Amino acid sequence: MAKTSQAAGLHRASLAKLHELDTALELMYYGWRGMTLEADTYLAKQGLSRPHHRILYVVARRPDIAIGALIEILGISKQALNRPLNLLLERKLLTSKRAPEQHRSKLLRLTEAGRRIEQRASDHERQVMREAFARVGASGAAGWIGVMEAIADNN
Repeated sequence: MAKTSQAAGLHRASLAKLHELDTALELMYYGWRGMTLEADTYLAKQGLSRPHHRILYVVARRPDIAIGALIEILGISKQALNRPLNLLLERKLLTSKRAPEQHRSKLLRLTEAGRRIEQRASDHERQVMREAFARVGASGAAGWIGVMEAIADNN
């Protein structure tokens, strides 16, 4: 995979440390940017962005998910979901059907085109993770997963 972080200006800045955890915060920020760079470049070529990928990612793993459940998983408002969801439906990357038992609820599912886009974008991110885990070894990967689980539990 081509490394474009330097060309995109994603080198880590030399920022003053105002707190002992600033290095960890900066690594979290730059790490996220580094992990999503190739995926975001791919998504942009498809006319999509990070919010679209987040929706596709969740729906790929929860076919026939209700919109309310999607909102809860993503931790966003209906208003924040509306625009990216409508684009995905218009582009036929998702389908929407009424729930048989609850006609007010819509169920979402990926189309084949949506599945391909989600897979490719996620593959870019998985490759970055694979390479990083290979660099730090099993204990480093396990430590990272432990830290991320602890942070995720704050939700």
